[in-house]
Amino acid sequence: MSDVVKALLLTTVAGFSTVIGSLLGLIPKKLSDRFFSFVLGFTAGVMIGISFLELMPSAVEEIGFLKSNLLFVVGFGAMFLIDFLIPHEYIGQNDGIPKQADQKLMKTGIFVALGIAIHNFPEGMATFYSALVDVRLGIAIAVAIAIHNIPEGLAVSAPIYKATGSKKKAFLWSFLSGVAEPAGALFTAAFLLPFLNAQVLGMVLAAIAGVMVFISIDELVPVSRSYGFEHLPVLGFIAGMIVMAASLLLIGK
Repeated sequence: MSDVVKALLLTTVAGFSTVIGSLLGLIPKKLSDRFFSFVLGFTAGVMIGISFLELMPSAVEEIGFLKSNLLFVVGFGAMFLIDFLIPHEYIGQNDGIPKQADQKLMKTGIFVALGIAIHNFPEGMATFYSALVDVRLGIAIAVAIAIHNIPEGLAVSAPIYKATGSKKKAFLWSFLSGVAEPAGALFTAAFLLPFLNAQVLGMVLAAIAGVMVFISIDELVPVSRSYGFEHLPVLGFIAGMIVMAASLLLIGK
């Protein structure tokens, strides 16, 4: 088996671990508001944990503190611009209108799926490139990403399932967010391999960290608090951060 094929397989396994999280989000027959408030807070903790415990340190190591933070601001600013040009409301702004609430919840779930897909694409590039350089390093990164992708799959499937009642739609969006991981590897293998280096990946990861933080504070935290539970989203956020820190500690990163 060639090194390229091994790298592609590792990336595929890591990306499709979102399916595990997706299935976890579909287990409850009826998701309560309390459960969902916690999950959204948890997801914000996961995303911010990924950004500041993994993506930014990797970027700083490759391109330095100043460039990393500038590119973080670029990623954050790009999402702010999109949000400004395409305004949307939060669930709490339409209290008493369940149909509209479900529509906002569906939009949030899709937005999270897109954000995760954007984040997974360069991660697929990074896993693929690392596995080519050193297969043991590629395995370590793939395991870390797989652990991360389980709560990410839950974060996508749970809101869409609650909004639509459709397990198929919830699973599909979660699956598609995971597809971005091997897609990044395939794109790299087909087009970028001759030009790819650690500095380019560092630049991409710093910008993606900005994207993830914006999604967390602009989408996830407001929606999680809109259910009326004052402390539950905070507990979920802390739990998400702990999970991310523990996953990195377990693999010795």
